[in-house]
Amino acid sequence: MSGDTVGGVSGPSAADLAFRWLLDPAALLSVAVTGALYAVGVRRLARRGRRWSPARSAAMAGALAVAIVATQSGIGRFEDDRLWVHMVQHALLGMAVPLLVVLSAPLTLALQTARPATRQALRTTVRSRPARVLTHPVVAWCLFGGGLVVIYLTALLDVAARNGPVHLLVHAHVVLAGTLFLGVLVGIDPLPHRPPFGARLLALLAAVPFHAIVGLALLSAGSPMAPDAYPRLSDQRTAAGLFWGTGELFTLVVAGIILRQWWLGERRAEAREVREAVMADSSRTTTGPSMHTTLPPGGATGGAGLWGSWSVSMAPSNDGTHEGP
Repeated sequence: MSGDTVGGVSGPSAADLAFRWLLDPAALLSVAVTGALYAVGVRRLARRGRRWSPARSAAMAGALAVAIVATQSGIGRFEDDRLWVHMVQHALLGMAVPLLVVLSAPLTLALQTARPATRQALRTTVRSRPARVLTHPVVAWCLFGGGLVVIYLTALLDVAARNGPVHLLVHAHVVLAGTLFLGVLVGIDPLPHRPPFGARLLALLAAVPFHAIVGLALLSAGSPMAPDAYPRLSDQRTAAGLFWGTGELFTLVVAGIILRQWWLGERRAEAREVREAVMADSSRTTTGPSMHTTLPPGGATGGAGLWGSWSVSMAPSNDGTHEGP
């Protein structure tokens, strides 16, 4: 193994992480299937003459690229050898990938492009009781934060490093829990529970202690938490710093997205109120009295002029034209 020193910990070099790739068939298959399904949905929408947001497509492409780097590059190759490398992988799979996935709106795309039977099945699933429970903000928060505590402060980390199926399940949990939590906070897809923006910020801030608690516990421990898999205490302390730091950065990024969505939501609400006010004013103008009768000085039959005994006063409509003859 190559030996650069990161934070006093000998381990794989940056070149090792970048260039020493190792195939992970299960992860690569998951990425390929996800990408293929998303691309099919975008093409179906295009055939119907509808344009899918390029930003959402870019978000999905970014999620797939990050997942490939996290599982196929040297990061995936050496994550069982050094805990700090494992933490890099965790930041990619548990934070970056879920964030990009929820911003790509895969459920919305599926609902717009799937066949009627599939669309109905998706709607039924989203409205089902299990889905309502899993997407509840408190449950999603517990799965995301509680999972961090269980993985890093119990024997699960040691077991996962030595057991392939358990390792795969831990990866799946990290991705899915992150996706559920971020779907509630910044997701575009329709969910049963969508708290207001202020509550989303509070939920995000409530998750900060999980990163702090786990990072501090790993940093201050007098012995390795997973002695069989990661026996170096200096490695664990470097990993703790990475975990804590990436958690803080993650919080700032997500908070920025929530604030931007909040601002855009306020702008849309203001524009909607203006449109409704204009429509209401237009409705009062067009349905109110628009013709006034006056009796000419010559009496009922005198001074008729072109329009007989009626003079017509007409109000302009919204497009600047006049109603009436």
